[in-house]
Amino acid sequence: MPAMSSTSTRRKRGVLAAVAVLVLALVLGLVSALGTAPGSGDDEPAARVETPQDTAPPNEDLLALARRDDGDPNAIGSTDAPVVLIEYADFQCPFCGKFARDTEPELIEKYVESGVLRIEWRDFPIFGEESEAAARAGYAAGRQGRFWEFHKLAFGEERKMNSGHFAGDELVEMAREAGVKDLEKFRSDMDSDAAGKAIERDSREGYELGVTSTPAFLVNDRPILGAQPTEVFTDAIEDAKKAAETHAK
Repeated sequence: MPAMSSTSTRRKRGVLAAVAVLVLALVLGLVSALGTAPGSGDDEPAARVETPQDTAPPNEDLLALARRDDGDPNAIGSTDAPVVLIEYADFQCPFCGKFARDTEPELIEKYVESGVLRIEWRDFPIFGEESEAAARAGYAAGRQGRFWEFHKLAFGEERKMNSGHFAGDELVEMAREAGVKDLEKFRSDMDSDAAGKAIERDSREGYELGVTSTPAFLVNDRPILGAQPTEVFTDAIEDAKKAAETHAK
């Protein structure tokens, strides 16, 4: 068997490191959600635990996951933005919806519109057939330049999972409300092999990183698990911006 190339070896090590970081982030996220550190009293705030990103140099393998494709309909923001937030999400996930309603609009206004941040969506459907159908619908809406309008409608309110909100005619109606003009093309794109391959690519990328739940984020090379408070994201973006500026010097 031929020896693994140095490039392949570095990439494998980078992915393994990323998995370790994501697991650590999940643990820290649970501690943050509980509001106390393990073994502390009820009235004692959880101590800040530094993640590897606080001191380590940038993880080039994680930074390389940002596609920065100017033609990507599932992305918003400049391809030259110093910070890229990648979101692995499911349209049926209630916490993805919370992020979309409570945090994302503020990030777009403050950072995307100023050229600091680019947001890239990754389909990670894990809650059954309607999650897969919704992901396909998002893909199809994107083929007509209406992904983000569909995204806003899909997350506009919390919906009970697998109860018909993301099935059949409901998705077509949602697409129509999102401004999709050619509904026949929408249906065709939803059912296409291309849709399946695009969703599989996104999901495989997430699984290779160790993502098992939604939403999961990368802010450049820093993982964030769950719909954390907005300040968690703004702090991460500010830190990533500073790191990118330092790295560019």
